[in-house]
Amino acid sequence: MTKPDDFDLQAFLPYLLNQAAEEASLGFQKIYKDRYGLLRSEWRVLFHLGIFGRLTATEIGAKGKVHKTKVSRAVQRLADRRLVKRARSEEDRRVEWLELTPTGEKVYLDLREVAQDYESSFSIQLNDAELQTLKGILLRLAGRSSSGTTIQR
Repeated sequence: MTKPDDFDLQAFLPYLLNQAAEEASLGFQKIYKDRYGLLRSEWRVLFHLGIFGRLTATEIGAKGKVHKTKVSRAVQRLADRRLVKRARSEEDRRVEWLELTPTGEKVYLDLREVAQDYESSFSIQLNDAELQTLKGILLRLAGRSSSGTTIQR
């Protein structure tokens, strides 16, 4: 007979963080998927371009911590749907600049509002102090400060 393992998976921090992230994202995923047929990587690309403006796929991958192949596939699908436009750099032909099209901008603005409402309804489980503490801790664990700058480790 084997001895029971005393490792508590339910209390393992990386597991808990993943479980919380999945729970938090499932409701929002249903909205962007049902409303616009977007995948997770696509809404992340869309939001990065909506927030930061013109970027390269490499910049999006670095900012969003998304693997380059996922960004590339997302960009292709968004471009096929005319939500993102691509333009080769005149200075370096290897660089491709990405921007939202007017339709992409409308989708972004709609989903941004939905995201804000979703966060509010999801966050209702916490009081203001708990929410600010949680966000601060998560930013630190993600390697960013509350101002959005990267923390050197």
